[in-house]
Amino acid sequence: MPETPPTEPAGTRDPAAGSGADLTITPGLLRGWALPDPGGDKYAKGRVLIVGGGVQTPGAVLLAAEAALRVGAGQLQMATVRSTAPLLSTAVPEAYVEGLPEERDGDISPDAAARVLELAASADAVLLGPGIMAPDAARALLERVVPHLECSVVLDALGMAYLTAHRDGVRHLEGRVLLTPNARELAETLGEEHDDPADDVLRAMAGRLAAQSRAVVLGGAATSFVVTPDGEVWRNESGAPGMAASGAGDAKAGAIAGLLARGAGPAQAAAWGAFIHGRAGERLTAAIGRVGFLARELVRELPTALAEIEV
Repeated sequence: MPETPPTEPAGTRDPAAGSGADLTITPGLLRGWALPDPGGDKYAKGRVLIVGGGVQTPGAVLLAAEAALRVGAGQLQMATVRSTAPLLSTAVPEAYVEGLPEERDGDISPDAAARVLELAASADAVLLGPGIMAPDAARALLERVVPHLECSVVLDALGMAYLTAHRDGVRHLEGRVLLTPNARELAETLGEEHDDPADDVLRAMAGRLAAQSRAVVLGGAATSFVVTPDGEVWRNESGAPGMAASGAGDAKAGAIAGLLARGAGPAQAAAWGAFIHGRAGERLTAAIGRVGFLARELVRELPTALAEIEV
């Protein structure tokens, strides 16, 4: 395998990344690893498709969708259960919203797979998983979708349930796939204990999952790690205690999908997305306090956090 991931040409990564030592993500590191130029019309900025949500959880898709736009994606599509699609269409007038068939419990039906694949055929990046409530529902849908995808893909939240049953199920997407599990999801995907593991344990678990799946993994807790299949590691320490709340992970996954749609490679999108997401939390902590801010407020801070680096 080449040292540089296939979608990240030589010269786009920090040259120290192959040294074997973890790199701490800083504004300086990111400035030397510049994102693709977002100039041009909306088509040049990429199309992102977000698939997820349910009757009880339309907000997860909403947060991810807004985050994708806030980091510069040019076009947005959401695919969610038919009963909540009109609400999301009104909440995000910038997006195309597809209503999908749903199960009796309110999750997306596996019968929606064909339509999801039709939408994905014109997408630059697809985010799968936010807001799906049942692991079995996520697995049944993704078993019909993931093997047929050819674009950049993010598996988030219960989208990880697909990998629990199919550890090698994204290998055909190597160089185009990113996994964003939290600490619990990371451990459950590997079938390991998840009782508040230490940073070094989380780093090791992320490395095992990356090697087994041949995907870039962004995993961890207060400190998170971006790990490539070949063992390169970036450490992210940005963030704030108040970010450990509902919806924050959906916002982060959406931002990462938006960066992928813009043309970033998986490791680059993960490093930038994790850092600016954490920086958004730091900004809210300074303005509001250590706790009490909402995930929707994180989303609104993303453009400023991004601009602080891209000066």
